[in-house]
Amino acid sequence: MKFLATVLVGCLLPSILVVEGNNDAMDLPSCDFPAVYNFGDSNSDTGGIAAAFFPMIEPFGETYFHRPAGRASDGRLIIDFIAEHLGIPHLSAYLDSVGTSYRHGANFATGGATIRRQDESWFENGVSPFPLDIQVEHYTQFKDRTSYFYNQAKEETDRARLPVPEHFSKALYTMDIGQNDLAAGFRKMMNMEQLHAAIPDIVNQLTAQVRDLYNKGARNFWIHNTAPIGCLPVSTMKIRDPKAGELDEQGCFKAQNEAAMEFNRQLKDSVVKLRAELSQAALTYVDMYHAKYELIKRAKNQGFEDPFKICCGYHDTRNDVWCGHRAKINGTEVYAGSCGKPSAAVSWDGVHYSEAANNWVASQIVNGTWSDPPIPITRACHRPTLG
Repeated sequence: MKFLATVLVGCLLPSILVVEGNNDAMDLPSCDFPAVYNFGDSNSDTGGIAAAFFPMIEPFGETYFHRPAGRASDGRLIIDFIAEHLGIPHLSAYLDSVGTSYRHGANFATGGATIRRQDESWFENGVSPFPLDIQVEHYTQFKDRTSYFYNQAKEETDRARLPVPEHFSKALYTMDIGQNDLAAGFRKMMNMEQLHAAIPDIVNQLTAQVRDLYNKGARNFWIHNTAPIGCLPVSTMKIRDPKAGELDEQGCFKAQNEAAMEFNRQLKDSVVKLRAELSQAALTYVDMYHAKYELIKRAKNQGFEDPFKICCGYHDTRNDVWCGHRAKINGTEVYAGSCGKPSAAVSWDGVHYSEAANNWVASQIVNGTWSDPPIPITRACHRPTLG
């Protein structure tokens, strides 16, 4: 599981049932998105990096799919719950050609992906060779080629797994990426001043890809900010004697979370500017940071256990045995299997969330609670009135 390193570098759950509560937004007609196109990293990768390199291993996927299904979790990801909420099938990974259908969208996300190109290798540091600009290039090729074959097809059965060309402009374009760019700075031992100085370029490169998609006909954007990286258990559990002021009241690394919040602040400013620039675009900024931080704060009264407890994997201050792997520690073989109750875990493998946690977070964001403008995802095709 090389891509796990980039960040520092059961029971069947029901689909989301949400009451959408924003009265003004509820007066708008539903958008009825025919497809979703997703771009991102392992938080939303539904099989891309597994198809490109090595398949996932057990016990990944054990809760919902009952087999490894290309996802860095025991089950469904937030993007899976979004698809279910919109009434479309789970997204097939663009890089996975086996048994796929792209009628209702495609997923270009890959585990370990960054916004900026990194001068690093998948095999050394788990950095994906498919950063955001390459993912958008994949989308460009996908759109052109599928439209060609759709128009060339003689029978409807030949078109059944292809997207309808007219749906590209009506689809929802989701983005969840940026966490690994910050992690790369931590891994390269950049100080916080250096990392903060790099953030404007990271954000600018993301917004450049939004413009590129817009110029190719995309109109509806649902853009996640980055999560509280300083709360990832694989990082916090390495602490022996934290220095005074190093951790916040929840036990998360302050400096790492401050970097994430600065990225998010600049990303939100850029989204606001894009609204004025892209006259036909509907852009929704989704505050994943606070949605996930809220879960960490409220975990125990939401039916979860310690949010810093890792369900699958063995980690201590000196050793890391990643989920599903074996290693010898002090002469004893250790198998890093899953915990007995993944549905009570927030963290699946120390980096990624469990299906139960993904379900909880998804239920918080699809109704617009953490969005700017505060609009449900089912109405995210409506452009807000600019003040």
